[in-house]
Amino acid sequence: MRPAAGGGPNAVLLLLVVAGAAALAAAGFVAEAPNRLVSGTPIALWRAAGAWHVAGIAALGALLAAAGVRPPQRRGQELAIAAAAALLLLLLDAAGTAASALAAAAPRAARTSLGAGFWSAALCASLAIVDALQRRQTPPAARLGVAAAIAALVLALLASGRLDALSLLREYANRSGAFDAELARHCVLVAGTLVPALVIGAPLGLLGARRPRLRGALFGTLNIIQTIPSIALFGLFIAPLAAAGLGGIGLAPALIALTLYSLLPVARNTEAGLLGVDRAAIEAARGMGMTARQILWRVELPLGLPVFLAGVRIVTVQAIGLATVAALIGAGGLGTFVFQGIGQYAIDLVLLGAVPAILLALASDFVLSILIEGLSR
Repeated sequence: MRPAAGGGPNAVLLLLVVAGAAALAAAGFVAEAPNRLVSGTPIALWRAAGAWHVAGIAALGALLAAAGVRPPQRRGQELAIAAAAALLLLLLDAAGTAASALAAAAPRAARTSLGAGFWSAALCASLAIVDALQRRQTPPAARLGVAAAIAALVLALLASGRLDALSLLREYANRSGAFDAELARHCVLVAGTLVPALVIGAPLGLLGARRPRLRGALFGTLNIIQTIPSIALFGLFIAPLAAAGLGGIGLAPALIALTLYSLLPVARNTEAGLLGVDRAAIEAARGMGMTARQILWRVELPLGLPVFLAGVRIVTVQAIGLATVAALIGAGGLGTFVFQGIGQYAIDLVLLGAVPAILLALASDFVLSILIEGLSR
């Protein structure tokens, strides 16, 4: 449901401004540690960043608060989007500047990582952008353009080298080749899950819609698979695949387990999409002389496509997250850095795997949600 376009002040935006300001005031903006394995000492924003960074962040926060106090208007929402995007970029630049200053006066092994204050304020700024886009009732294409513009600016900031002193970027610099390979492997895991899940799950959903007597047993079985812990499901296939000569660990058991996990959302949404088609449309198609197959392909599937894609959206986000766990059985992917970091007590190495996985899931969810909204309209 979209927020109301009229009314009084924007309570959501005001709450985000207050929460972000409180986080910057009470938590460390960055943390300085003598090496990558030790927890850092939190450093407040006004001590870590320069005066103009602090002033700019305060001014943008005040601008967002002013936009929240006034009754919602189209220009006010556009101002909130611009201010929140600028705030997000300024927070990143301030963190990079602080890390560079601290690195210049510290031993080579010292690390400066992003603190809780930064993460909280960045999250509040991102949510403020989402809230303003929804209140403005921005069309899907425009939302995609805003997201692409912000992503391009962040990438430009990364390419400029102003963030290179941050511990997370130093971890990436030390493992850039391995990171690229594991990111590609993660994408292979996700794609290798989606294709068989759609090929198998969609016909199962069609079967459930056409054969009500089989529906209970079909979805009951798929529900049972969902209750099995992911680690256990990965492990169940190690011995059978090893006995079959297909390799007990690695890509094969990971793809089988991830595909099984993905069947229920695809099948359930396929069934819901087909059953949700207006019966009058089906009767009209039948009255025009269409065969059952023509009705399926020309009427039921097109009208049920938004619901089906909602299942694809769920499966995609789920597969990106579960593919991280697949690193435990040698399947590779971004989870490799997560578990290496846990083993070494190196939080930035954990973030090197976790943050790209989160961003990949958010980007996939965002693009698919826009596609679904466009088809629904």
